[in-house]
Formats: sequence, C-alpha cells, structure tokens
Amino acid sequence: YTTEELAKVIERTANILNIEITKEGAVAIARRSRGTPRIANRIYKRVRDFASFEGLEKIDATLALRALDALKIDNLGLDDVDIKYLRAIIERFHGGPVGLETIASSIGEEITNLEDVYEPYLLMIGLINRTPRGRVATTKAYEHLKITHQGTLF
Repeated sequence: YTTEELAKVIERTANILNIEITKEGAVAIARRSRGTPRIANRIYKRVRDFASFEGLEKIDATLALRALDALKIDNLGLDDVDIKYLRAIIERFHGGPVGLETIASSIGEEITNLEDVYEPYLLMIGLINRTPRGRVATTKAYEHLKITHQGTLF
C-alpha cells in the first residue's frame, strides 16, 4: 500500500474509534507502517493511547512523531527487533553470512517470528539479502544504522 492509501485507512480507523487525527498525523503514522494496513492500525491505536495518556483529544503530526519515537519505530518503520536483528548480523557476525537459527538465538527471538514477520520487510526494503550460506546485511543496512562498513562511515 502507498503512504496515501495507508493514511486513508488510518483516518477511517480514527473515525470509527471516534478519535480525531489530522491528515499530517495520519501520514506520519502511515510512513512508518511497513506498507501494511494491519500494522498501520496497530500503530495508530498505540499513538491514540499515547494521546489519551497525555489528555489530548486530537492526534497531529507532532504528537504522532513524538509517540512513534517513544515507541521506538524509526523512519523506515523498524522497531527494536528489526534493529537487534540487523545489529546482530553486522556487529556480531561481521555482516554475514549467518544462519537464521544463529541470529534468533543471539537476539532471543523465535526463528518463525523472524522468518515470517521481520525478514520479509527487511528483504523488501533492501536491508538484508538471503544467500545459500545465510543472511547478509546490505550496504543500505550499514547506512541506516550509521555503522562503518569497509572503512566508510555512514
């Protein structure tokens, strides 16, 4: 789904749940939703809870971004598990190749969870590659995490 389509999904959800959201707020959430309506709605509900906790009745872009930062969802839609996954490949296993079982045990996650939930998105946006020998972090992953790769600091 495009950002605009996801923003409409979020706006519709906000209307159903009777919590107002600005177009900019919906777009901020949509950009970090991995192109998936289910994730967009889940994040929206977390942002709504954040707004409720602060006693606010309207979600704007500023609040949405503050909540997303508090939830540790970065500008690509990566969360803590995604970051741990990428850092494990890069820092513990020198960029790979490394097997999925090894990654899973090193970060304390279930193999099926990594394979079914996290890897498809990381592959789609080009942060990892699957090879016959295991998973490999791409240059784009190093750049995103601002980690030195082969003598270049990103």
